[in-house]
Amino acid sequence: MRSKKTDKLNTYLTEGTVWKVDGPAGWYFLSMEKTLSQLIRTQFSSDEEGWGRLKATLSLPKSSWNSAIWFDTKLECYLIPIKKEIRAIEGITDGTYIQLQFQIASD
Repeated sequence: MRSKKTDKLNTYLTEGTVWKVDGPAGWYFLSMEKTLSQLIRTQFSSDEEGWGRLKATLSLPKSSWNSAIWFDTKLECYLIPIKKEIRAIEGITDGTYIQLQFQIASD
């Protein structure tokens, strides 16, 4: 997995394998690399809302949407939820490898 900040406008690139939470209605997530997660958490900790939530704009090749990333203290990284509508447009299933660009909303 490679992740990086792409410019000075709080825009980042991350990639990895999408995974599904167990259960029939389980959520789908991309786990951000720990190094990038720590960089973002250090830079934006004062902007976090409850449960380590940061507002973000997410982009894949065919889609762009507003959402949030969530810091998972057990995994020590941010989780990026991939909603059903986006998965359908992008052809994403459990185990799909993706490259995702995102921008952190900052005041």
